[in-house]
Amino acid sequence: MASPLRRFPEWFPRRPWSESALRPVRELLRGLSLNTVCQSAQCPNQSECFARGTATFLILGDTCTRSCRFCAVGQGTPVPPDPDEPRRVAEAAARLGLQHVVVTSVTRDDLADGGSGHFAATIEAIRAACSATVEVLTPDFQGDRDCLRRVLEARPDVYNHNIETVPRLYPRVRPQAVYERSLELLARVADHGQGILPKSGLMVGLGETHNEMAAVIWDLRRAGCEALTIGQYLRPSPEHLPVERFVPPEEFDAYREEAEAMGFSAVAAGAFVRSSYHADAMLTEIGQSGDGTRTNG
Repeated sequence: MASPLRRFPEWFPRRPWSESALRPVRELLRGLSLNTVCQSAQCPNQSECFARGTATFLILGDTCTRSCRFCAVGQGTPVPPDPDEPRRVAEAAARLGLQHVVVTSVTRDDLADGGSGHFAATIEAIRAACSATVEVLTPDFQGDRDCLRRVLEARPDVYNHNIETVPRLYPRVRPQAVYERSLELLARVADHGQGILPKSGLMVGLGETHNEMAAVIWDLRRAGCEALTIGQYLRPSPEHLPVERFVPPEEFDAYREEAEAMGFSAVAAGAFVRSSYHADAMLTEIGQSGDGTRTNG
């Protein structure tokens, strides 16, 4: 029997949900037959981001080949990639007037290239349609270097790959992922250079300790990661992993200060922080120009 959803503490911030704020972006996405991680992953920031006229595009379908126990994205056997999807993503970005476009995907272990060619095509389509900076949040491509190279050669401005949690919890939280493999991917992004910013994200509240988190943050920094997001895990349904603990604001502040002291260029830490939440502001903070050349940081 599934355990009940845990109650929010009194100090936990609430997010109002406004259907009218969602409608324009929802209608545009529906008209172009596009998926977003905002909707598929039941992001708590969906209302705010849609009201700002932005969204994080979810490419390669809406069905994942992995079974991470924290994620609300559907799992199963996906359909073949839609070759017209990159064009439609670019059209949506242009029509929304986005200055920074974030593109992520389901994990496609069923594809020979892991969907890397689709990522590259989407980056190229966005570049052709508007002048926005581009951030990708990719899976690990099962450690395939050619897949990673294919995406890097398309020159996204930010390359994000989430480490998600501490290595001790991987078997329970993301059983098909490998901690060392994810670190290696980020190290290769950093070594590639070309002005591409390496970024990663972590969740808290799954049973990790502060010392474990500090060790992971240091591992990420040693791998060359420059931007980091840390947010509270929120259980999408009774079938997903329970929240072990709601982390108070002062602990998020402590994580941010520790990461900054380790040399990260930008850190966002808080209950509702997610990988793509205000991603444009993080890029501006670091001072990266539209052509992917670091100007400071």
